[in-house]
Amino acid sequence: MSLVVIFLISAAWLVLAYFTYGSWLTRFFKLDPQAQTPAVALRDDVDYVPIDKKFLLGQHFSAIAAAGPIVGPILTGLMFGWVPALLWLLLGSVFIGGVHDLGALIASVRHQARSIAEVVLQHMGRRSYFLFLGFVWLTLVYIIVAFTDIVGSSFVGVQTLENGTTVSGGGIASSSLLYLALPVLMGLLLRYTKLSLRAATLIFLPLVGVAIWSGQHIPLDFARLFNITDLQAQKVWDALLLLYCAAASLAPMWILLQPRGHLGGWFLVAALVGGGLGVLFGGKTIQYPAFTGFYTAQGEPLFPLLFIMIACGACSGFHAIVASGTSSKQLQNESDAKLIGYGGMLLEALVGVVSLACLMMLAKDSPVLAGGAKANFIYGLGMANFLQVVHVPVAFGISFGLLAFTTFVYDTLDVCTRLGRYVVEELTGWHGRAGRYVATAVTTAAPLYFVMQTMTDAAGNAIPAWKIFWPLFGASNQLLAALTLIGLTVWLYRAYQLRWVWLVTGLPTVLMYSMSLWALLRFIKAGFVSPTGQWKGVPKDPVTWVAMTLVALAALLLVEALRLFWPTRLKPSPVFES
Repeated sequence: MSLVVIFLISAAWLVLAYFTYGSWLTRFFKLDPQAQTPAVALRDDVDYVPIDKKFLLGQHFSAIAAAGPIVGPILTGLMFGWVPALLWLLLGSVFIGGVHDLGALIASVRHQARSIAEVVLQHMGRRSYFLFLGFVWLTLVYIIVAFTDIVGSSFVGVQTLENGTTVSGGGIASSSLLYLALPVLMGLLLRYTKLSLRAATLIFLPLVGVAIWSGQHIPLDFARLFNITDLQAQKVWDALLLLYCAAASLAPMWILLQPRGHLGGWFLVAALVGGGLGVLFGGKTIQYPAFTGFYTAQGEPLFPLLFIMIACGACSGFHAIVASGTSSKQLQNESDAKLIGYGGMLLEALVGVVSLACLMMLAKDSPVLAGGAKANFIYGLGMANFLQVVHVPVAFGISFGLLAFTTFVYDTLDVCTRLGRYVVEELTGWHGRAGRYVATAVTTAAPLYFVMQTMTDAAGNAIPAWKIFWPLFGASNQLLAALTLIGLTVWLYRAYQLRWVWLVTGLPTVLMYSMSLWALLRFIKAGFVSPTGQWKGVPKDPVTWVAMTLVALAALLLVEALRLFWPTRLKPSPVFES
C-alpha cells in the first residue's frame, strides 16, 4: 500500500473532524465572539497581549509539539505495528486530546486567563489545588528528564547510511549550538537597532540552513575529545542542556525565547511541509508490518502501553499547562479558541502521522532498525528520504530532520523549566529574585539527578535514561490529562449543568485515568516483583517510588472530585467568571 493513501485519509479525517466535531464543541463550550477576553480586558503588553489567531497558532503549536509526536508513534509502531499507533493518533486527537486542549484553553479564558490549577482551586478547593500543583511539578520534571536525555542521545555516535554516508551526532550538536546562537543575535539586533522583524526573518532563516550544513564539518564530539564512551558523553550533554534550561528560564524573553520561537515556528512548519511533500510525491510504499501482536518480544502488552507511549499527538496533559499558562493570555477572541485549542491538537496529530510514516516505509529487517535504532534517527532518515523529492542531499536531510526534532524539544524544555519554577514559587510562597533562582535550581536539579543515574536493561546492559523514563513520562503526562479532564468536568457541570459533559469530558476522563493508572501500577509491581514472580525486596529504582507518589496524588484528587459529585454536595457553583 502507498503511504499517500494513508496520509490523505488521515489528513481528510482530521480536516473533517475540525469542521464537524470541532464546530459542535464551539457550541458545547458556548464560545462567544462578542465576549471580551482577558487578553483584551487586562492588556498590559507584558503578559496579557491579544494577538492575531494565525500568529497565536504558530506560537501555541511550537510550544505543545515536542518530541512526543515524533518519538511516541515511532516507538509504538516498532513495538506493535503501525495500525494501533495510527488509530490512537487519529481517534485520540479528535475525541480526547482536542477536547482536553480546547477545554483547558476556554476554562482559563473564563477565569481571567488563570492556570488550570487555579480553575481547580475555585471549583474543587485549596486541598485539590495543592495536590494538583504537586502532580504538575512531578510531571514537568519527567518531561524534562525524557526530553533532555533524548536530545543528548542525538548529539553522540555516528550513523552510517546504506550508501556509506556518515552522519555525526557531534555534527548535530554543532548545528544545534549554532542554531541557539542565531536567535540571541537576532534578539539583540531587534532590540538595539532599527532592524524590522520581516528583515530579520529574511536574514536569519537562511542562516539556519547554514547552521545545518556547517555542523557536520565542525562536529563537537565529546566522546573523542575526552576519550569517553558515547553514553558518558551523552550524560555530559544532559548536564549542559539542563544548564541551558536554567539560563533560558531566567533570561529575558526578548533575548532568546521570543526570537527563537519565531525562527523555530518557521522551521517547524518547513519540516511539516517537507515531510508532507515527501509522503505525497516520494512514491514510498508501506513495508513495516501493520500489526505485530498484542505483546512485544519482551512481554509488554498493547494495553495500556499504547495510550502512554503516544502522549503528544493524541492527548497530552502538558498541553493544558501551555493553553492555560500563556495562550489564554493572548487569545484575542473567544471564537479563536477552536483554531488554537482544537486545531492545534489536530495539527500535532498530523506531525505524528508524518513521524509514523518515517517508520512505515522501512522493512522490519531493514539495516536501519538493526541493533535498536534511535527513534529520532528514524525520523531524521525519514525526513531525508522525503526531502529527496526536492533534491536535498541525504546527509543534509538527516541533519535537517534531527535539528527539527531538537527545535521541537527546545521550546518544550524552556516552557517546562519556566513553569516548574512558577509551581515551586507558588507552593513555597517564595517570590522575588532569590525565589526565582532557588525554584529554578530545584526544578533543574531533580532532572539532573535522574539523568545522571546509570540505567540498565533486563540483561544488565547500560542504556540511556530516556528509554527507562519515557514510559513513566507518558503515564504521568496522560494522568495529568485525566486530572485536567476531571477539573473540566467538575467546572462544566457545576457552572452549566451540561448533560453532555459525561460523554464529552467524562468518558475521556475514565479512559485516560484508567490507562494511566494501570501503567503506573505495572511500574510499581515491576519494582517489587521480578518477571518470574519472585519478591525483589525494597526497590532502589527511583521510577518505582515516583510512580507510587503519582498514584497517591491522583487517587487523592479523584476522591476530592467524587466528594463534589456526592448528591448532598452536587449543586451549581455560585461563582462563574465570564
